[in-house]
Amino acid sequence: MSGQKLIATHRDGAEIHHGEDICKQKSHQLLDKMHLPRGLLPLDDLVEFGYNPTSGFVWLKQKKRKEHRFHAVGRTVSYDAEVMGFVEEHRMRRLSGVKSKEILIWVSITDIYVDPSTDPDKITFANGSGISRSFPITAFQLEGGDGSGSNEKK
Repeated sequence: MSGQKLIATHRDGAEIHHGEDICKQKSHQLLDKMHLPRGLLPLDDLVEFGYNPTSGFVWLKQKKRKEHRFHAVGRTVSYDAEVMGFVEEHRMRRLSGVKSKEILIWVSITDIYVDPSTDPDKITFANGSGISRSFPITAFQLEGGDGSGSNEKK
């Protein structure tokens, strides 16, 4: 199903916002609620944020594709103009629009999760073929704050 069709099926009952500031604020609030680091989606020029709390479907639209370098783990991540997936506590699944550069190829990231029962200090990124990598969760927190759901500064 295309991104637009998927969004259309989840629009009914969704919380939808337009404008960069409110979209960024709402995405941070959702990441906080799901106990995921705020720096996980470092998107710019956001034009739409949508979240359907019943299905857990979330989408973010930005003006153009963005690449971001997570220096603490030495990874470059590409975010398409539309990023979407399903969120639940400690997890984003069935993601589309997120790719990580591994050596010379871009690998789609379909699942991001934290397992608080085994290792709450690690965040795992997986692709559709089952290959995954884990990193320190601190590498994906916003600079100047802990990014873990608390608004307190370090």
